[in-house]
Amino acid sequence: MTQKRTAAPEADPYFPAHGDTRYRVHRYELALDYRPASNRLRGTARLSAVAGGAALREFALDLAGFRLQRVVVDGRAAHYTHRAGRLRVRPAKAVEAGAAFTVEVHYTGNPQPLTSQWGGLGWEELTDGALVASQPIGAPSWYPCNDRPADKASYQISVTAPSVYTVVVSGRLLSRTTRASSTTWVYEQAAPTSTYLVSVSIGRYEPVQLVGGSSVFAPRRPVPQTGYVPAALRREFAVDFGRQTRMMDFFEDVFGPYPFDEYTVVVADEELDVPVEAQGLATFGSNHLGGQRRSERLVAHELAHQWFGNSLSIGDWRHIWLNEGFAKYAEWLWSEHSGGPSAATHAANAHAYLARLRQDLTLGDPGRRLMFDDRLYQRGGLAVHALRQALGEGAFFRMLRGWTAVHRHGVVTTARLAAHAAQYASRPLAPVLDAWVHQPALPPLAEPDA
Repeated sequence: MTQKRTAAPEADPYFPAHGDTRYRVHRYELALDYRPASNRLRGTARLSAVAGGAALREFALDLAGFRLQRVVVDGRAAHYTHRAGRLRVRPAKAVEAGAAFTVEVHYTGNPQPLTSQWGGLGWEELTDGALVASQPIGAPSWYPCNDRPADKASYQISVTAPSVYTVVVSGRLLSRTTRASSTTWVYEQAAPTSTYLVSVSIGRYEPVQLVGGSSVFAPRRPVPQTGYVPAALRREFAVDFGRQTRMMDFFEDVFGPYPFDEYTVVVADEELDVPVEAQGLATFGSNHLGGQRRSERLVAHELAHQWFGNSLSIGDWRHIWLNEGFAKYAEWLWSEHSGGPSAATHAANAHAYLARLRQDLTLGDPGRRLMFDDRLYQRGGLAVHALRQALGEGAFFRMLRGWTAVHRHGVVTTARLAAHAAQYASRPLAPVLDAWVHQPALPPLAEPDA
């Protein structure tokens, strides 16, 4: 169930210049026209929002350096300034506290990735097409938004592009209409979605249906799964993603029902450093294929994010380990289930690896500089394994299924995980979580409870 908001949200401590806590958005409607040859984007964004506990005489949206044509609030032209990625809007009439309001932004320009310590984020022009990889703050590179992970909304996204291209958006395809040499694709994502988890891929792709399998949690039909793949890579894709339907079944058994209507994988016709998760969608590079399943752990990792990170979204970026630690542990669980090394073996290897490195990362608040450090992923997996050891097999997996059910499509924090896991424990878990999550020193691996 969706979490109720009981207190005014606070600015994200890692990215205080992003987002505006004075309101929340419950729906985005984006109409985009993209010309790959010139990397030209023309967009109209309509946001349906609700003011917080105080009247809004002005508010801010996050948006990169596009040329604005007009900004409208509740049907009336608004005053605005647009500098350094912040669109500050002053409505003609203040929005009353708690009132619903709409914002329309009309803009045009050449989208570019936002510069960050992790490289370019957001809309990326490819050799032939484009893709979006926004984590953590790249969403403003292509649409105006309240760029906070906890401000989740539904989306309808229309993209018009030359008809030779396939357009894939994180959501369910509602319609595809061709006029002359252009095609308009309309997608709907009804489930609440964080801004960075909205993705677009535009390229010369062929659809491939992944078939087989059904879960005890979905006896009527398996989750629909589709790949969009360059024609030359179809054969490799069939091998490298050949066990994904079985993986979905297994994850539904251990994590609970898949939280969205379908799952889509895009393989870009370019190399990518790492795959990228979005809501109901993951994007891989051509380098992640090879016909030998060498990247299957990444297939598992991105699929697991649909539960951990997408359905269960973090309250702010301090809690990034809740996304990456559980996704890392999903890799180990799949290995254990599919005949590879056990989770305990992976944990021992990760522990030995971390023991050779500096002990200056605090998992529960790593800081902006270290939030994507490989140590966070490995130690996050170890923290989940420590919970498994402390709770025991039955209680641990009941805890996992309960965690995804209680907070389905909601917002989570480390404190909420601690409170939830404590309900399944026969002894206090605080020492375990404190050692693994709140202290930088690496604890020893514990033996599982009998």
